[in-house]
Amino acid sequence: MRFQRRYGGVASALALTLVISACAGGTIDVGKGLCRELGDAEAAAPSAPAASGESDALIGLVTDVGTLDDKNFNEYSWLGAQQGATAIGAADPRAIVTAASADYAANIQTLVDEGYDLIVTVGFAIGAATLTAAQENPDIHFVGVDQFQAGDDVAAGAGLTNYESLIFNEAQAGYLAGIVAGNITESNVIAAIGGSGTIPPVVNYMRGYENGAKSVNPDVTVHLKYVSDDLNVAFNDPATGKSFADQFLSQNEETDVLFQVAGKTGNGVLQSAEEAGIYAVGVDVDQWQSTSDQAECIVTSAEKKLTRAVSDAIIAFGGDGARAGNVFYGADNDGIGLAPYYQFDGNVITDEIKTAVDGAFDQMASGDLDPCQPSGLCFAGEADPGT
Repeated sequence: MRFQRRYGGVASALALTLVISACAGGTIDVGKGLCRELGDAEAAAPSAPAASGESDALIGLVTDVGTLDDKNFNEYSWLGAQQGATAIGAADPRAIVTAASADYAANIQTLVDEGYDLIVTVGFAIGAATLTAAQENPDIHFVGVDQFQAGDDVAAGAGLTNYESLIFNEAQAGYLAGIVAGNITESNVIAAIGGSGTIPPVVNYMRGYENGAKSVNPDVTVHLKYVSDDLNVAFNDPATGKSFADQFLSQNEETDVLFQVAGKTGNGVLQSAEEAGIYAVGVDVDQWQSTSDQAECIVTSAEKKLTRAVSDAIIAFGGDGARAGNVFYGADNDGIGLAPYYQFDGNVITDEIKTAVDGAFDQMASGDLDPCQPSGLCFAGEADPGT
């Protein structure tokens, strides 16, 4: 069922209860005003599943640099930990928020010392510290979000039975977002602003976005820019995200669709798009509901099903079926997709666009479409592609 594939369980419930209200005022004086004529909408917060068992497992989570309420990667992974704990009947999990990357190992060790049975660590950057902890603590199960374990390399985690990595096909989700952007642009100039070009998932999202846009609009110009290689600035600084996007838009005034791939920093990017009155695309989670103050201009979001994936891992662990190695989430198992289109559905987002998105999703699910082509530049370790 394509509705479930594209939107996922939580979003499906939200779409069914969607209430649309008209935006106050008729004339927009600021920016292009492309998105503002369609108004706002409201959605309820997701809820945790009912407990299906009883477990004495202690579950902990260590965030990436940032905050637990980042309305993005940390927060939705944390929601998954809470849902998973509830599902197996375990006590409420504990979260440790990482203030600086130098604290990764110490924060994990705190949970190790306190006797936690399962530790979730969030993000690519904390992967090395997670691997070391898993190697040193074989009786503790580790779940790494966005942490790839390379081939047969034991030093990179291969062969560990207590370490599973949740890997998402960001290029696929970005490709779907690119199809939307390439279709709705009126100027044929769109952009993506990422946190750091040193982080593979960020580049994968953005290159997929570029390829998806060009697949439906060969004439489109796609600007790809990165905020900083300082990860705290790149992913935890909304003020810098807004100023970066403001400056970019002042220099590229024709841009009318802006995709953020920068975590909490990207919330500032969304604010910039909102003030400019241009279309915005969120990342990782349904940012229409998580950043309601920018919802007016968020057409959709390129989603990883983070909450589901983390919850899946905990449920498997609680059922004595703990997983190991790389666990992949992509179009083939509904692990990625687009958030609902809300007030844009049926007007800006036409049936033709939805058909194109669904067709690409199905082709990626079957393996017939590579979202990294034709550019072939999914993670290339670039600091700034300069396009």
